Amino acid sequence: MSLPEIQECSDTQQGDKGITDPVVLELLIPGCLQGDRLAMRQLYDRSSGRIYALMVRMVGRQDADDLTQHCFLRFFEKLNQFNGQSKLETWFYRLAANEALMHLRRRKCDNHNSFVSEPAIQNEDAIIKSEEAELLEQALLRLDPELRTIISLREEDSLSYREIAETLEIPEGTVGSRLNRARKELHDELLRIGWV
Repeated sequence: MSLPEIQECSDTQQGDKGITDPVVLELLIPGCLQGDRLAMRQLYDRSSGRIYALMVRMVGRQDADDLTQHCFLRFFEKLNQFNGQSKLETWFYRLAANEALMHLRRRKCDNHNSFVSEPAIQNEDAIIKSEEAELLEQALLRLDPELRTIISLREEDSLSYREIAETLEIPEGTVGSRLNRARKELHDELLRIGWV
C-alpha cells in the first residue's frame, strides 16, 4: 500500500485510529523518520484528535490547538529517539503529557481560567450536555496537573495502569493511589462548582 492509498483509506474511515494502526507503524513512521511531509501529514490527520482531546483536558480549550501542534512538532523532532522499550503510543502520550505539564508550569496556571463560551446550541439536550462538559472541564482544570493527567489517561484514553505508569514514569502501584485521589478531588470540585 502506497502513501496515497493510505490517504484514501483514512479519508473513508471514521474516527481517530491513532499511531497504533498497523498501517501507520508499517508505512507512515518510516516515512516520518525520512522527513516525508505527506507521511507526517497523514500521521497527524490520523492521530491529532486523541492528542487534542488530551490537551483540552489538561490545559483547556484555549491553548489546546497550539499545544497539539507543538506536540506533533516535538514528536517529529524526537521520533528518531524512540527506542522501542515501550509502545509508540505510550511514548507519544508521555511526550504530550510532559509538554502539557511544562506549558502549565510556564504559565503558572491558576486553574480558575475563564472559558470561551461555545456558540449557541438549539437542542436542549445538547445544551445540557454542553453545560455538563463545561463543568467537568472546569473541575478538571482545578486539579493538580499530575492528577489531571492521570485521570485523563485512564478515563478518556483508556490506558491500562501499566501504560500510565510507563507514560508518566512512575511505579505501577502509584497509579492506583493517584487515580483514587484524582477521582476524589474531581468529585469534590464538581460538587463545589454545582454539579447536580
